[in-house]
Amino acid sequence: MERTLVLLKPDAVQRGLSGQVIARIEARGLKIVGMKMLRMDRDLCGKHYAIHEGKPFFQGLVQFITSSPIVAIVFEGLNAVEVVRSTMGATDPAKAQPGTIRGDLGLDIGRNLVHGSDSRENAEKEISIFCSDEELFSYERSLDPWITETKEN
Repeated sequence: MERTLVLLKPDAVQRGLSGQVIARIEARGLKIVGMKMLRMDRDLCGKHYAIHEGKPFFQGLVQFITSSPIVAIVFEGLNAVEVVRSTMGATDPAKAQPGTIRGDLGLDIGRNLVHGSDSRENAEKEISIFCSDEELFSYERSLDPWITETKEN
């Protein structure tokens, strides 16, 4: 099974949308294997958003993401990265399809509610930034055979 990282950004937390966002992803069949609320500091922000350092929007991103608590969640399931990306919708909420998190709930590209890993490789890196192995839990759900077809079912 594949894992991916989702960050509920300060706007999702402040607007009281955390539960709705989590429910939408869980409804797609993914399960939570790790979750915590934290306040991202500049050091953690620098590690996570290193690829954007030096870009015109970087300082505003740092100011925003460190302004309020976030929720870091590790989801697991078949094609987890792709499932989360399609559930989130386009980065710019104005261009996101209705039915996606950003299309239904997002207001502005700078306030787009969620971050999701963009590849399996980046998911592994990002998960290790936010969670230790001891904070992640593998488990079977009794409903898993109803979500994903496997050779056993």
